[in-house]
Amino acid sequence: MDRRLKRLVKRIENKPLRKKTFEFLENLTVNIGGKTYSGLSLDVAPAGLSRHHSYPDGLIEHTVATAEIALNLSGVVEKVYGGKVNRDFVLTGAVLHDVFKPLTYEVRENGSYAMNSLGTYLDHINLALSEMVRKGFPLEVVHIVAAHHGGEAGPVWPRTVEALICHLADLADSRLNGEILRAARYLSREATGSEPSFHNSKDAYEIVNAKVSKGWDGVRETVEKLEKKRLRGK
Repeated sequence: MDRRLKRLVKRIENKPLRKKTFEFLENLTVNIGGKTYSGLSLDVAPAGLSRHHSYPDGLIEHTVATAEIALNLSGVVEKVYGGKVNRDFVLTGAVLHDVFKPLTYEVRENGSYAMNSLGTYLDHINLALSEMVRKGFPLEVVHIVAAHHGGEAGPVWPRTVEALICHLADLADSRLNGEILRAARYLSREATGSEPSFHNSKDAYEIVNAKVSKGWDGVRETVEKLEKKRLRGK
């Protein structure tokens, strides 16, 4: 298991829930009609096909960011508003909310991502819910995963503080990532006349920071440097 996920799960204080979460992450497969589906591995899977974190390792990056945002929101609810938050539920829900996305994805020959045959019939939320119920997760945690897209894009609206926190954290990180990638693409097009070939958020932030510190010359230099780095890695 990826060390970043391990660190998150170890922060779950409830021992039975922590153990159940570890076991769940160690076997991310589903059996339907006698066929076992496994999909992409967590450490290379994107978190989306195009809108956000649509690059290798994007899923774990998004999971870690969502969990950290959710824990900080939990602190705001507790310290500013005097509310009560079950942080174990928040952390477990944040860790598991997207883990079945890799089962629904495949990599095309040109390196782009697409929905596979399983994803054509079932989405990651329904797959996760069925497995979480089958493996005995608390109803409150199952609800967090069910509600993380909100009622307009998911099966149910958040009905608990913990579910609302995870929904907002997921939304915030998705928007943050999508906007920084969009900004970097725009800057690259304006500076070089072509779309960038970078495929992760670190490259995008480097381009945006270059514009702030060195202007358009900095963007051009950074894009050229990243392109050379990409070619060396092939």
